[in-house]
Amino acid sequence: MPAVLGFEGSANKIGVGVVRDGKVLANPRRTYVTPPGTGFLPGDTARHHRAVILDLLQEALTEAGLTSEDIDCIAYTKGPGMGAPLVSVAVVARTVAQLWNKPLLGVNHCIGHIEMGRLITGATNPTVLYVSGGNTQVIAYSEHRYRIFGETIDIAVGNCLDRFARVLKISNDPSPGYNIEQMAKRGKKLVELPYTVKGMDVSFSGILSFIEDIAQRMLATGECTPEDLCFSLQETVFAMLVEITERAMAHCGSQEALIVGGVGCNVRLQEMMETMCQERGARLYATDERFCIDNGAMIAQAGWEMFQAGHRTPLSESGITQR
Repeated sequence: MPAVLGFEGSANKIGVGVVRDGKVLANPRRTYVTPPGTGFLPGDTARHHRAVILDLLQEALTEAGLTSEDIDCIAYTKGPGMGAPLVSVAVVARTVAQLWNKPLLGVNHCIGHIEMGRLITGATNPTVLYVSGGNTQVIAYSEHRYRIFGETIDIAVGNCLDRFARVLKISNDPSPGYNIEQMAKRGKKLVELPYTVKGMDVSFSGILSFIEDIAQRMLATGECTPEDLCFSLQETVFAMLVEITERAMAHCGSQEALIVGGVGCNVRLQEMMETMCQERGARLYATDERFCIDNGAMIAQAGWEMFQAGHRTPLSESGITQR
């Protein structure tokens, strides 16, 4: 019954999780929150992570009721992500592995999301819509590896939403995407925005530029409200995501769809995906904010799978990659 300790810190979330044989024993997390209208810089984010990671490690062990002797492996996010935060977490993971004399595993952040989604929902072989602040991909498992069937050709959907939140000076607490979602629920007018699907891929940079350009003018003249703009942006970008996911499902002959990543918490996106799945006779799987948003348990779970398969990361190869 191996127990794996996982460190996640690829963006503004820092988490430490413990997983043992498919059961999440602990999953504490902290978020680096910046003032409204601003984003988070790599250096500042790394300093935040360094300040709290040892407290999180102790909290995770206490919550799990384990000691260092009970841990069989240390897993950490190797990438993709922001360089400085990734390095901060990797240094701690390497140090802990050496101090405790445990094997080390570098985990792909994207696979961590997918494996956690599969664990929590019980999905067996789904077409995955992976949507977050740094990634937007449609993924399926084929011939012994995960394959990307469609993705953004510029910025991620979460980045699009986050950057629009800065235009409206929306709070970053608990997250700009969550606050946009709440405002969108009060929106009544659909403002027409560019809809950019290119085959199996999507583009969000043009939509963002367009809405940034019209927002202040339309708000100043009373043509719409901030809530209307949030509603319109969500409806447009989510419709694009549903379209390419459905196309991938048709290509793969899949009867399961799984949403993972921080944007996957959005209830409206889940509703739109659910409608598409019902029309196809398929089933939708999704998780809540505990497991959609970056967390340590997802890295621990992917690490557990790798550990069971005999993988190990030599110290000489335990770096990070931003891509």
